[in-house]
Amino acid sequence: MKAKNRLLPFILAVLFLFESCSSTDPDSRLKAPGAEDRGRYDSEFPNRNCSKQLEEISESIKLLNSVAYYRTIYFSPESHVERSMINSEAIRKYGTRIEYMDNTASGTATVIFYNFKRVAVMTCAHVVNFEDTLVTYFRGPDGGVSKYVQSYAVKERQTNYIADFPDDGELDIISINPALDVAILGKELSHEPDEKISVFSYPLGEAKELEWGSFVYVFGYPMGYKTLTKAIVSSPNRDKSGSFIIDAVFNRGFSGGIILAVRNGIPNFELVGMIKALFADYEYVVRPPKDYSIEQYDPLVPYNKELYVERRMNIKYGLSKAIPVESIRQYFIDNESLFSSRGYNFNDFVNKNL
Repeated sequence: MKAKNRLLPFILAVLFLFESCSSTDPDSRLKAPGAEDRGRYDSEFPNRNCSKQLEEISESIKLLNSVAYYRTIYFSPESHVERSMINSEAIRKYGTRIEYMDNTASGTATVIFYNFKRVAVMTCAHVVNFEDTLVTYFRGPDGGVSKYVQSYAVKERQTNYIADFPDDGELDIISINPALDVAILGKELSHEPDEKISVFSYPLGEAKELEWGSFVYVFGYPMGYKTLTKAIVSSPNRDKSGSFIIDAVFNRGFSGGIILAVRNGIPNFELVGMIKALFADYEYVVRPPKDYSIEQYDPLVPYNKELYVERRMNIKYGLSKAIPVESIRQYFIDNESLFSSRGYNFNDFVNKNL
């Protein structure tokens, strides 16, 4: 009995030592992973609160609006004007009327640079990339498209703006790559803004290291509302460049939204991609003019005014394509001299985790 009593302190000491060696420092998951211990991306819902960090990130996410203004010249069918013939003389001689129209788009932009003199954001190219000219053609006798121009629209100017930015919020396109679908917009500020502009401050990750089931957060502005949602990764590294698919339910306005994965636990967020496109198909519908109001509608009276054909997107909710962060990082490297010549240094954004 006495021997057992003498062994008890020894056993307790061993258990204490074992517990000390095997336990995890509660603050260890708060440390950003180093190159020597990066670990894998998490595939489970976070087991600790991260609202503070997500709110901080959300301050760098902005609603970007873009408007292109066109001057449209219409021609009569009898004029037989071909596109190669269009010049100021042909417009003066054959143009029947001139109208002004605008095309609009909205998307999500992330603030990636701010130094009190300049600010820059990143978004998808298709949010701000409008055609310089828009041409429609008359139909031939067989119903097919003829070579004769019906209307010729020329973009006269374009405005890109973020409502809560200084100097009316207008931004210039610094660089754009429609093939990659990435664009960088920025401006030189006339004065230091009254309120601080928050910049995205987390490192770039590695989309190629995402796995089936990796858990991600996504920020965006669907329908004009700042939104945070979660998703699961499918088809990781599907084209060997890091591209992947996520299953979040998106809507128009999410284009340009950033995708964040978590490595080694909260709050080790890493940017692994940007929302590029929604899965969708298209249909063509006949509609009245855009200025047609519901007050004019009468189901008992046949409609006999102008009709227009509109291309309408049918979104396939639940699947979205992503631009991998590897492609984004390379885009900045390839355009470093251009950015530098315009007064922007994105080294902090690109090399934050190196």
